[in-house]
Amino acid sequence: MSLVADRILPDEIERRLTTEWLGRTLHYYDEVGSTNDVARELARAGAVEGTVVIAEGQTRGRGRLGRSWASPKYRNLYLSALLRPPASDAPVARLGLVAGVAVCDAIRESHPATIKWPNDVLIGTRKVSGVLAEIEPDGAIILGIGVNLNTAAADFPPDLRDKAGSLLVAGGVPVDRTLFTVRLLIHLEARYVQERRLGFAPIAEAWCEMSAMIGKTIRVDAPGGQVQGVVLGLADDGALRLRLPSGVEHRVVSGDVSVVGGYD
Repeated sequence: MSLVADRILPDEIERRLTTEWLGRTLHYYDEVGSTNDVARELARAGAVEGTVVIAEGQTRGRGRLGRSWASPKYRNLYLSALLRPPASDAPVARLGLVAGVAVCDAIRESHPATIKWPNDVLIGTRKVSGVLAEIEPDGAIILGIGVNLNTAAADFPPDLRDKAGSLLVAGGVPVDRTLFTVRLLIHLEARYVQERRLGFAPIAEAWCEMSAMIGKTIRVDAPGGQVQGVVLGLADDGALRLRLPSGVEHRVVSGDVSVVGGYD
């Protein structure tokens, strides 16, 4: 099956982009170790808020909890965005959730999608996107976003084939990667501005609407041990609120989650 476009086209992104500032400074690479690493170097050199790094492939792509992120060239989207929220309010966890909601917004324009805490995006039960939010000493935040667009099922590593998916696998039709990038940047700026102006509540509401976890019993493998409970929603800082079997409410700030018995 041929792809809509072998490469992302920066000039076409610039022509079609309707954002005010996000992506207006765009760095495009054929291959890097990690787009987050490149964005970090740019941030430390004084890059402006809204600077975006895009690569066709990554040799050291990474995700949450120290996991690697498979990054084959000319198939998917590997993007990092530099944000500079006020120094007194650099909510890295919340902005990671903002990014997850924006990715889900973009995918939902063409495919049904849901969010798994904190910011993995699923189509069905397969993960198609992840977000890695990292904070710099000066409070700058780098949002690394990976979206599986045109990876075929057979191209995933064997250990991921029953867990990972792509928009191509879900819909059977190749995705125009340039246009998807434009769509994502538009949604990301809109959700970030919404969070800056109105606070986290609208983002939390959107996340809960998009999540397939609300009301489900989940198991969390966290640094402090395993915990199980029913998902209630999000706290103001982005933590996951659970009701434990004892009836006590519990906050989860990090960990690997799974839905007990699956999503159905």
